[in-house]
Amino acid sequence: MNFTVRKMQPPGDYAEVADLLNYVLSEETHADNLASEDSKIPEVGTLGQNESGLLTGHDRMRIVAVNEDEAIMGYGISWRAPWTAAGELNHCLIVNPHYRHQGIGAALYNALEQWANEVGASKLNYEVHDNQDSSIAFAREHGYEQERHHFESVLELNSFDRSLFECINLRYPILRLTDIDDPDREQRLYELYRETTQDIPGISGEYFDFLEWRKWTLELPESRPENILVAMDGSHFIGVTHLLHFETANSMYNEYTGVRRDYRGQRIGLSLKLKAIELAVSMGVEYMRTNNDSLNIPMLTINRDRLQFKAVPGRYKMVKFLQQV
Repeated sequence: MNFTVRKMQPPGDYAEVADLLNYVLSEETHADNLASEDSKIPEVGTLGQNESGLLTGHDRMRIVAVNEDEAIMGYGISWRAPWTAAGELNHCLIVNPHYRHQGIGAALYNALEQWANEVGASKLNYEVHDNQDSSIAFAREHGYEQERHHFESVLELNSFDRSLFECINLRYPILRLTDIDDPDREQRLYELYRETTQDIPGISGEYFDFLEWRKWTLELPESRPENILVAMDGSHFIGVTHLLHFETANSMYNEYTGVRRDYRGQRIGLSLKLKAIELAVSMGVEYMRTNNDSLNIPMLTINRDRLQFKAVPGRYKMVKFLQQV
């Protein structure tokens, strides 16, 4: 098959790239979503090196494989954000199933790795579905090894046992963010995220600054402040769960749940999850999704054992270390 690898050309390529992404995403995306993401990212990258010679800053390379009619058959991206761990780049690679095993994936991958070497990356991160043997084999053929396992789980809300709502810890009220009368509530929520994120297995790199956090948390297209639930001890923010509402699919994604260390072991995490489910049920949502690292045993126990989320295919985080000359 004749094909050419070229740089992605927005906005003209948005629609076809979104179609490719929908082969691997759990919820459908569209051209408008890609345009919204691009509006949040500076056009000019700022890659550099820290005092240890490791890659820092932000930039990305987006490429597509096109046939003779300029139809997009594959897409690849290599990127890092300012908060990505020093030295690292993140890769994503998708080929239309109708055109696989014809060298397109390898050509895209080779171009991405060439760029990674040119900019001085020392570690590449690449996620593949844990039930796709061909994708796992492709990663291993290109020198990757499994580092982590992320589980995805789904809860069908129509059959949820609503008697479990009685397990909510009433000692600490749980409020919608919109019901908290505090002009600094977003800043306080940010501090809660930043503190609790440190304990998530597999987290690395620097945390977002406030403006970047707001951009990639509160300003996500599916985010609404009324769907952010905060556990309170008086006026103190002690826990949070954040739901993203995918209206087209009539579903919600549990984007984040965290509880401050001093308050753990009091069913606050479970209570936040139950209040989130209660909210979703009241809105007529059909199902809820969530993801957990395989080593996050407390949250897996809540989701799988207490709430009866059902396992669906998850992802392996595959990594490759590059030798820099």
